[in-house]
Amino acid sequence: MRKTVSPKVVLCDLDGVVWLAHQPISGSVGAIASLREAGIRVVFVTNNSFSTYDEQVAALALIGIPAEGDIVTSAMSAATAIKSDWRVLVCGGRGLIEEVSRITEDVVVAYNEPMATGNFDAVVVGFHREFNYQVLTDALTAVLGGAVLIGSNDDPTYPTPNGPIPGGGSILAAIEKASGMTPVVTGKPYGPMAKLVRDLCGNVTPEEMVMIGDRADTDGGFARRLGARFAMVLSGVMDTAVGADADIVADDLSAVAEILLKE
Repeated sequence: MRKTVSPKVVLCDLDGVVWLAHQPISGSVGAIASLREAGIRVVFVTNNSFSTYDEQVAALALIGIPAEGDIVTSAMSAATAIKSDWRVLVCGGRGLIEEVSRITEDVVVAYNEPMATGNFDAVVVGFHREFNYQVLTDALTAVLGGAVLIGSNDDPTYPTPNGPIPGGGSILAAIEKASGMTPVVTGKPYGPMAKLVRDLCGNVTPEEMVMIGDRADTDGGFARRLGARFAMVLSGVMDTAVGADADIVADDLSAVAEILLKE
């Protein structure tokens, strides 16, 4: 049984926990404010690689949640897997493009430059709506030419108010299937994302962390990798906790916050 201590840091997923397509889930904004008022740091840990860091900060501010300095994205984790002298083909959104461009200047965006010539050192993949047969072909060509296949995350779906839509993991799976290459995945629940969180949280021990998420595999797996407790909410992708290795199960973030504040 995991040791239960009062949390110092709550690691909070965004999609399906705080909001659905940037529409706040009932009670989530107040729950975060209550946790912070009690002296608990709230860090947002999201596999969303599409939005830029500043866009995430601005979107949270619009619903009344300050977040500067308290966000870790899978785009940030993907950037840790590349080197400054690499030529990189990005099959992803603005956030992924921005983070990769912080590391190397030699970045080609697949859907902006179809049939780009020359060799690539890496193909970095995330959610994007421009994905098509040509992007798949160009990614396949680059990987078969020796490029490392990197996925910002492997989430198969993305929650929205109208139900799930295909996620970045579905795009990654298409490239993986076509190329036969196993990708390096960096977001939750994998090691590169965990390192970013540990670095951000400093001296806080795993026992003093709680991961709140809506996916038993992604968020629950991330909690286990960190050694933190896992609180599962039923407001996102999953509507049941059957089979989930969760320390806390609740309807939503507000209910989890209520439990944690009693500790």
